[in-house]
Amino acid sequence: MKRFIALAFSVLALGSFTVHAQQPIVIKFSHVVAENTPKGKGALKFKEFAEERTKGRVKVEVYPNSALFKDGEEMEALQLGSVQMLAPSLAKFGPLGVREFEVFDLPYVFDNYDELHKVTDGPVGAGLFRKLEGKGITGLAYWDNGFKVMSANKPIHVPADYKGLKMRIQSSKVLGDQMKALGSIPQVMAFSEVYQALQTGVVDGTENPPSNFYTQKMQEVQKYLALTDHGYLGYAVIANKKFWEGLPSDVRTTLQGAMKDATRFANDIAKKENDDALEAVRKSGKTQILTLTAAQKAEMKKALVSVHKENEARVGKDTLAEVYKETGFKP
Repeated sequence: MKRFIALAFSVLALGSFTVHAQQPIVIKFSHVVAENTPKGKGALKFKEFAEERTKGRVKVEVYPNSALFKDGEEMEALQLGSVQMLAPSLAKFGPLGVREFEVFDLPYVFDNYDELHKVTDGPVGAGLFRKLEGKGITGLAYWDNGFKVMSANKPIHVPADYKGLKMRIQSSKVLGDQMKALGSIPQVMAFSEVYQALQTGVVDGTENPPSNFYTQKMQEVQKYLALTDHGYLGYAVIANKKFWEGLPSDVRTTLQGAMKDATRFANDIAKKENDDALEAVRKSGKTQILTLTAAQKAEMKKALVSVHKENEARVGKDTLAEVYKETGFKP
């Protein structure tokens, strides 16, 4: 009888252990934009690949639109382990103390995606990720959103048109200097607060890739959108370092493959998503789209390239030189 009871307890204990062992590894993936943006779709694609390829050993919970943390809160949440993955814009790493990432904020530093990917997919991008390790962060991938346009409630063609406008920016000294170079007043603000700020006149305008402009319904509160293509907005998919390194090695390898394929997907759709969003804004009839002439674009570029020299020490002279070498940019 005693042997039977002992055996029963053993079976129960084993059953309990098996149930416990089969609990999936939960990855909370938080971001601040809508699901129907390149980043939103990329996050869902990573979830699909990760869960499918790990055969349920990993469960990815995606929280879009600042549902879990606002963009001013999410980095600290990642470092504390309250969330395991993020995809913040590259401008977010400057305030964290890794100012070299602000090289991506420099106006007109990239003319096209080919130039950009020489940086993100090459030694410069890898070197920047290594600088995050000391902050408890592991860099996994760079995701494109696209090239930015300017918007306001008055026509904006040349630098003089921006004089005195309160323009929302992310927290980046480089972006602040960019707006000052145009004669406008930079206003740092969380992304989730921008629509209401535009609606109430707290700010006059902002910069965004078209997909963010459209999915946040900014066409309802902005009369003009200028196709400046003056800057790039991209994201770094990052993980809590302790969590990532603590994963079983086979799971981590599988997730790296899932991330690689999700990155290819996200970057492939980025340009189309922005083109489609721009067309949707045009069709809404609420925002007038302004196409700059070659002369107007040259005037914008001339006003803004000075920001490179101003921030050379901030982003690192060597980092800037490496980017110039990859892109062929001549200041």
